[in-house]
Amino acid sequence: QPQFMESGGGSVHTGGSLTLSCAASGVPERYNCMGWLRQAPGKEREGVAYISTNGITQYRDSVKGRFTVSQDNAKTRPYLKMNTGKPEDTGMYYCTGGAWEEGVCYPEAGYYGKGTQVTVSS
Repeated sequence: QPQFMESGGGSVHTGGSLTLSCAASGVPERYNCMGWLRQAPGKEREGVAYISTNGITQYRDSVKGRFTVSQDNAKTRPYLKMNTGKPEDTGMYYCTGGAWEEGVCYPEAGYYGKGTQVTVSS
């Protein structure tokens, strides 16, 4: 089973930046995309950004132009660079992986790390 360990979260003010990292192990060969989810208090978990093994990226509309997802050469360590943070970016961020189909990453449900907390205050 895949295991993920997220790091890099913290507290910043509006407009601030953070870089999140993920260390993944046991990643199955069927995974051809990795990326990030987040969950704000009282809200459902949502996809933030993904990257395929071919380097194609996918972002939710609210973070386009502000966040950048990348990965290491081994395709097992996704990163998320957050710029121009907004209070609505606050939440627990989780690393995940899954199947890339027709330009969309479908993360495998149930496999996340413990997450890393991001807080953006105004």
